[in-house]
Amino acid sequence: VNILNGGKTVEIRNYLGEKCVRTVMMYPGVTCRKSEQTKDELIIEGVDIDNTSMSAAKIHQSCLCKKKDIRKFLDWFFV
Repeated sequence: VNILNGGKTVEIRNYLGEKCVRTVMMYPGVTCRKSEQTKDELIIEGVDIDNTSMSAAKIHQSCLCKKKDIRKFLDWFFV
């Protein structure tokens, strides 16, 4: 996971071994950063609860495992 534009864009690469790059733009007033304490954790911060939760939902929905048996994979994004 790469965070670009000062936390306004999240770029997900090599999810389940796929070649496509998934880019998620944050809603206005929302920023994303990597946690310094936990290795695989993103922190999404914002003043407006609706925009913050919609940004988290966009990240989650971009990484749904489609047309595959989900029991095989251990790469998950939890919200």
